[in-house]
Amino acid sequence: MRHATAIARRSRKEERLEARVTPEQKKLIARAAALRGFSLTEFVVASAQQAASEAIKDFELLTLHDEARDVFVNAFLNPPSPNESARAAAKRYRERMGR
Repeated sequence: MRHATAIARRSRKEERLEARVTPEQKKLIARAAALRGFSLTEFVVASAQQAASEAIKDFELLTLHDEARDVFVNAFLNPPSPNESARAAAKRYRERMGR
């Protein structure tokens, strides 16, 4: 998280982010920040940035297991021959794109 904090310090901070928390949540977050040697704001921003990056990665990364992986790899390595609709679409594309 120190890397994210260093990046945030170099960037010009123009936006505000506010959150309402319970006293217990604030105490917990403040304790964690102190243990890491961060201010409360630094800890919250770095933690939120890390969680956001992970959420985006999880959404964008395709993970396949077992049979689904085998089906995907087989289709990728051994694609079926194009059918008439696919050939017609390719022809339209070439005509429209001047290729």
